[in-house]
Amino acid sequence: MSGARDGAAAIEVTGLVKRYGDRTALDGISFEVARGEVFGLLGPNGAGKTSAVEILEGHRPRTSGTVRVLGADPATAGRAWRDRIGIVPQNCTDHGYWRVGELAAQIAGCYRDPVPVGELLDLVGLGDLSRRLVATLSGGQRRRLDVALALAGRPALLFLDEPTTGFAPEARRELWSVVERLKEAGTSVLLTTHYLDEAERLADRVAVLRAGRIISVSSPQDLGSADAGTEISWREGGRTRRTRTHDVPGFLAGLQARLGDDVPELEVRRPSLEDRYLQLIDHEPGSTGT
Repeated sequence: MSGARDGAAAIEVTGLVKRYGDRTALDGISFEVARGEVFGLLGPNGAGKTSAVEILEGHRPRTSGTVRVLGADPATAGRAWRDRIGIVPQNCTDHGYWRVGELAAQIAGCYRDPVPVGELLDLVGLGDLSRRLVATLSGGQRRRLDVALALAGRPALLFLDEPTTGFAPEARRELWSVVERLKEAGTSVLLTTHYLDEAERLADRVAVLRAGRIISVSSPQDLGSADAGTEISWREGGRTRRTRTHDVPGFLAGLQARLGDDVPELEVRRPSLEDRYLQLIDHEPGSTGT
């Protein structure tokens, strides 16, 4: 839907602060999203994700810091800038009495160079449903329609806020396929999600927010890997013992020296993305963002 990656970042955030009265929702966060990148924002409820996204979309003023989205300040950017972004809100939009194709044509008509309606609906797998009433679509189909409407103006950057919350596995995979096609076409995507498997499947990099601060930025595969360690369990002294270590060969050598080469009930478990994420956000209790 947009050009391929180039040298300029799609999003540049430096020292972003947002306060609500005496409460700090964002405490000086900084990050960049490259052109053509799918970038995930992770964090518990209240971490500051919503405030950050609304500021980037130009829907909420910031307290301080520098924000550039597609080269412009969202706080002052005009219509031409807004035409270059697409927004898929957290909840499905209620367009129940429209037909799918009519609604897509209505939204597309708001742009100077819209995607043809047939192409737009085919992109999200709704090409055969253009005559259907929106009210008769499933939740997954309505969510894909929301994505189609956000893409009508050929945006260079798409904001996806919790796109598959409450979806059945099949519906989630269908929407993931849409995002993967957008990525292949060079569209930049900012994704907020509570589903770690979704972030692992879609995102090139993720930032973890906790209490209004970014505590990690990495690929999903490398998230928290330096701190997580590997869990080892074995049977000794009549009970199961467990430990976590970064030196697996050294620890196993010690076990074998003590218990023999065949260590009873030995299991070695590498930390999952969920393990590493939970360890990151549990380092300090509490959060103050929104």
